[in-house]
Amino acid sequence: MVLGLAISTFPNAFSATTGGNLWRGKQYSTKNIYYTSSFALKASQQKRKTQIEYNLLSSHNPSLNHDYKCIGGGFPHQEFKTKSIVKAIPEESFSCEPHASNPKNIFDVVKNFLVALYWFCYPYTVIGRTLSTISISLLAVNRISDISPLFFTGLLQVLIPHLFMDIYINGVNQLFDVEIDKINKPFLPLASGQLSFTTGVIITMSSLALSLGLGWITGSWPLIWSLILCCAFWTAYSINVPLLRWKGNPLLAAMCIFVTWAFIFPITFFLHMQTSVLARPVTFPKSLFLIMAFMGFYSIGIAMFKDISDMEGDNTFGIHSFSTKLGQKRVFWICVSFFEMAFGVALLFGLGSSFLWIKIITSIGYAALASILWNQAKSIDLKSKASIGSFYMLIWKPASFCL
Repeated sequence: MVLGLAISTFPNAFSATTGGNLWRGKQYSTKNIYYTSSFALKASQQKRKTQIEYNLLSSHNPSLNHDYKCIGGGFPHQEFKTKSIVKAIPEESFSCEPHASNPKNIFDVVKNFLVALYWFCYPYTVIGRTLSTISISLLAVNRISDISPLFFTGLLQVLIPHLFMDIYINGVNQLFDVEIDKINKPFLPLASGQLSFTTGVIITMSSLALSLGLGWITGSWPLIWSLILCCAFWTAYSINVPLLRWKGNPLLAAMCIFVTWAFIFPITFFLHMQTSVLARPVTFPKSLFLIMAFMGFYSIGIAMFKDISDMEGDNTFGIHSFSTKLGQKRVFWICVSFFEMAFGVALLFGLGSSFLWIKIITSIGYAALASILWNQAKSIDLKSKASIGSFYMLIWKPASFCL
């Protein structure tokens, strides 16, 4: 800033002493001396005027005395800069206020933490499981009057504890996979350093306690067993202790996803609504078996597909997935085949309905979904993580809505 003020002052000095006159010869030297003397007189007057202004300012703000001496003292052409510097000092002092007291900075910190927490939770799995919970709960509805405040209360009893269980499952997986994620998923908050390891532990364990505690408060045994089984399977999947860390074995890893999505979720969610909320005897409708059959095939496809983009990190840390054993391309098309079989099973169930409108809707709907997925699969670039990731997000959508 001082350099800028000095530069802004120099042109006037040059125009008074030399500005286009030196090259004209000695005949103009007398005029130059006159100009220089005049300028010196004006500068002297300017200095006295500046000193008066400075004294007035410093009488109101004594802190300017020290600033003036530090910035202006001993600097060349001080008499031409003093006025500008004195006026600039209060602005500089204002900008040095502590940043921590700025509400905008506090807002940014909170916003960044919430964004990191959002990605820590694996949002696509939370959204998928939430939509599936709603779909399965609706299977217990026999008439319009069943959709009552009691029904929505029972739905929240499932959604809230399982939301915290989802955070626990995703959190414990990231805590034991930090080094692998630095290779496979460097954007995740623990791998990227957006969240510290300690913060991750606190969030994960707090979520587990809230999930089990809220589930116990409901008194619904189907819901309690759902939470206990999910916790047991996915803890065994992630933690690195003897006999566990099932994600290192492709069959055990696939079994965790298969059992959770094809059996635990459909059966326990339905029984919670049927017995604990609506107080009806245990019955299993055909639609529940359809969901279990559909998710049986579809969950196997998801279990195999999720590791396709993680081959580099899995090979480095000795994780034996289907992709590392069979290769990306072969596993990819095996997964697509399982997805198509799931749509085929759903279509056959729909055609077996005694209602014509159900036959038409299911035939058109599942045929359309199968066609979309097949066409998207043909355009996937298996060398691109972004392309694989985009397809992975696509396959979660039918799992969410068809459940």
